[in-house]
Amino acid sequence: MAMKTPKRIDLDPEQMESFLQRVKDHSLTDEDYEIIKGMAETISFLSRIVQNKKASIGRLVRMLFGAPTEKLKNILKKKDGGNSGNSPSSGSPGSLEVPSSDKEGAKRKGHGRNGASKYTAAEKIIVSHAELKSGARCPLCQKGKVYDTVKPGVIVRFTGRAPVEATMYEVQKLRCNLCGEIFTAGLPEKAMGKKYDEKASSIISLLKYGCGFPFHRLEQFQDSVGIPLAASTQWEIVEETASSISPVYTELIRQAAQGDVLHNDDTTMKILALVKEESDHYNPGRKGVFTTGILSVLKGVTIALFFTGQKHAGENMNDLLRNRGPDLSPPIQMCDALSRNIPGEFLTILANCLAHGRRQFVDIINAFPEEAQHVIETLAQVYYHDAIAKEKGMSDKERLQFHQQRSSPLMEQLKTWLNEQLNEKRVEPNSGMGKAIAYMLRHWGPLTLFLRVEKAPLDNNVCERAIKLVIQNRKNAYFYKTLNGAYVGDLFMSIIHTCRLNNVNPFDYLVTLQKNCHDVLKNPHRWLPWNYKSMASAKIS
Repeated sequence: MAMKTPKRIDLDPEQMESFLQRVKDHSLTDEDYEIIKGMAETISFLSRIVQNKKASIGRLVRMLFGAPTEKLKNILKKKDGGNSGNSPSSGSPGSLEVPSSDKEGAKRKGHGRNGASKYTAAEKIIVSHAELKSGARCPLCQKGKVYDTVKPGVIVRFTGRAPVEATMYEVQKLRCNLCGEIFTAGLPEKAMGKKYDEKASSIISLLKYGCGFPFHRLEQFQDSVGIPLAASTQWEIVEETASSISPVYTELIRQAAQGDVLHNDDTTMKILALVKEESDHYNPGRKGVFTTGILSVLKGVTIALFFTGQKHAGENMNDLLRNRGPDLSPPIQMCDALSRNIPGEFLTILANCLAHGRRQFVDIINAFPEEAQHVIETLAQVYYHDAIAKEKGMSDKERLQFHQQRSSPLMEQLKTWLNEQLNEKRVEPNSGMGKAIAYMLRHWGPLTLFLRVEKAPLDNNVCERAIKLVIQNRKNAYFYKTLNGAYVGDLFMSIIHTCRLNNVNPFDYLVTLQKNCHDVLKNPHRWLPWNYKSMASAKIS
């Protein structure tokens, strides 16, 4: 049944107050009936939009008033205020073992403070005892001797500084009063070298592309603390830095192409050079601009890559796979179900994001509470099994067997239930629930690849988290001016996020790359985030 748009009824504040008074006095007119009818039709209309559009309105309501996340405890309204009988945390007798992080008495989350070992870059000052030395006689008992066998106490003090600091050298000049010759003092060794050193360029790059801090905002900040640094100067610094470390970005692309599992997704972006019609790069046939994020998992490391331009995620995946070794089998590709995410030239083992399928039911839980809850809690059990596999450190083969034993029966029961809802006409196919079920069944094979193929992930969340870095930059800087600016942004975000995914300090890494740029140019494969320390140590020794 088609939705009929309700008749528009406009009431100013005085008319509304008069209407409410008539309702209170029970003196309604025929015109009042039309007002009440219009209100009822509007409520019905909005309710059906929520169901049929999977709801943009529902998302807006949650954004303003509802749960901040899609976690099970936030989206399910439990009458008893605790866990439902089907929730993973309650488990089923003799079937599930709670991971150690969930067990009673396990270590609780931190309180926001960091231990002294976390301050790896802090200046360390050794404070010796003013009166005693190791081996001296004890001043208390006068018999024993004191030794530094006790772990030293640690006190941390903080101070504020500009992100980019400057040192000004006033060089003395002496003039002979007879011949007029000028004699200039020699510069200390610290004053030699580049005007903007490796640390300065690294902190600017990290603030801009790793933290979403625009150049103009850093310019204002630097000016506020008395060390001006123009936005144009910042760009010149990061552009030069990108040129010196670009071989690493190229090598990351080459190695990512050899990955066993490839995640991809994209988000919109703006490049002014591709928007203006008078630009040489303007393409009237394709106006969309995107940033594609690709995460590659290979032999225990994860590589993050970003590509910005007019190509979709699937086209960028195509370009990446051209670097793949011809003797390698097709990789597992995890993405959502959009056709533009699939590479056209190269074969991949397609896996679709189970979180996307789950989200279809999260969006309609207010309209179909019982049905949506059944699906969400079933998928929660599957995610719980995956958490157990990770907690126990299972191999890829063991994880697959575990899912086949525990998760496969659940998914088969869910598939049967989904089919019954449609076949027995328990739900309207065009309703929100009908469309959510159709999505799951239409993509059932890729959504359940983890039950058949080793290493297949459950969802694409790791890539969606990576895309947030792009979105953060877009929200703060709004756009790239040129294609070269987009390339520089992709390079730094790829390197910075790859460091974070592999627990490597991105600031130290960028500094090291610049200090060894000549060797990086010759051997970029030896200067990747997971092996650069050994190369740096070898050069020092």
